[in-house]
Amino acid sequence: MNPPASPGARARLETIVKAYDVRGIVGDALTDEVVEALGAAFADEVGAGAGRMVVGHDMRDSSPGFAEAFARGATARGADVVAIGLCSTDQTYFASGSMQAPAAMFTASHNPATYNGIKFSRAGAQGISLDTGLAAIRERAGDFLDAGIPPVAEQGRVERADVLADYARHLRSLVDLTGIRPLKVVVDAGNGMGGLTVPAVLGEAAGLPALPLEIVPLYFELDGTFPNHEANPLDPANLVDLQRAVVEHGADLGLAFDGDADRCFVVDERGVAVDPSAVAAIVALREIARVRALGEDEPTVIHNLITSRFVPETIEAAGAIAVRTRVGHSLIKDRMAETGAVFGGEHSAHYYFRDFWGADNGMLAAMHVLAEFGSQPVPLSRLAARFTPYMLSGEINSTVEDVPAAYTRIVETFAGRAEFDELDGLTATGITSGDEPFWWFNVRPSNTEPLLRLNVEGEDAATMAAVRDEVLALIRA
Repeated sequence: MNPPASPGARARLETIVKAYDVRGIVGDALTDEVVEALGAAFADEVGAGAGRMVVGHDMRDSSPGFAEAFARGATARGADVVAIGLCSTDQTYFASGSMQAPAAMFTASHNPATYNGIKFSRAGAQGISLDTGLAAIRERAGDFLDAGIPPVAEQGRVERADVLADYARHLRSLVDLTGIRPLKVVVDAGNGMGGLTVPAVLGEAAGLPALPLEIVPLYFELDGTFPNHEANPLDPANLVDLQRAVVEHGADLGLAFDGDADRCFVVDERGVAVDPSAVAAIVALREIARVRALGEDEPTVIHNLITSRFVPETIEAAGAIAVRTRVGHSLIKDRMAETGAVFGGEHSAHYYFRDFWGADNGMLAAMHVLAEFGSQPVPLSRLAARFTPYMLSGEINSTVEDVPAAYTRIVETFAGRAEFDELDGLTATGITSGDEPFWWFNVRPSNTEPLLRLNVEGEDAATMAAVRDEVLALIRA
């Protein structure tokens, strides 16, 4: 039996298990002993003792050691581990789906270098959240930390595999880019895993034929210290280098990936960021058209409640069913499975595909944008404008200690002017008549910080700004 962990390890575990994954500061709450216990607990939860599981990791300095510790815990409980080494998060989804095996990915996504974490999947790339197994993993890992990990009679083995070439071939089979016009594309990998996957999927590094793409690389060197900028393209400050390079190189567009390369952001030829809602609408149209051509009369497409109103309008105008959901990675994956949706889009640039086991894949979304843009002659700015008719505020965070009081102020102020729902936080939709411009806003508390997140959309800039400023004043009162 593995010995009990040091005092306080269980308490540290409580702080790092979040709603959809594990995330914490390396060497503080996240240690080898905690990770080993999580590996044993995950093996028990998913029943991997009777089969195998996939373990991958990103380029952070702590990731290889954590992956090995996790494998020790899992094999002690009888799981066979397929270690796929350096990879993007969506590569682990590919391995989980193609092998029909549970998976664990070591990454802290877009968080700073001091962080690391784990994203879990059941077999077939199905998500795991606190409500669907992560809480049980946390409790079982706590027991192992208290009493030690008892090894089973027949312990598992570790085998190593490289799935990058198969992953690249699979994505190429889903989106055909061979017939598009030649495009010059600047890609900012942010020293994250896009530096590995982009050359394989969009280039020839995996032995695939060349595409009509000239890739201009920015920060493709894998470096978990993020020496150039944080690998978080959701922060506009981290897009500045890409925007400048697109203009300097006279490129057709730019792509920015986050640290684990499961999210992709798009910049047009002027260096202007394309809203993720526009990307969601573009990809939704392509996927709806594809499956309707195959005989699917009313496909379903998922969008979370923060995406632009234009997203469900686009889905329904194309003859599909729009399903509005809460925000959240594992939740969206669950809804994809429940509804059989062909595609799902989030405001945070997570894009989910039925043909990719319902999992999210930023590279696949980027390929759809390249295919759509490359099949017509207009610049990306003009194409994107067709999918961005309304004004979005973007997400605005405010430190709020008393969230219920802020909600009360908002409801009292907007009573009679808006209809409310509480699908996810508090959403208010303006009661308008005649030619009055529409508006809506959503406020949601953060899962991990004393923050309220505000998103506002209006039919025009003046309407959006007026609602935004009024709600912000109430939140910050």
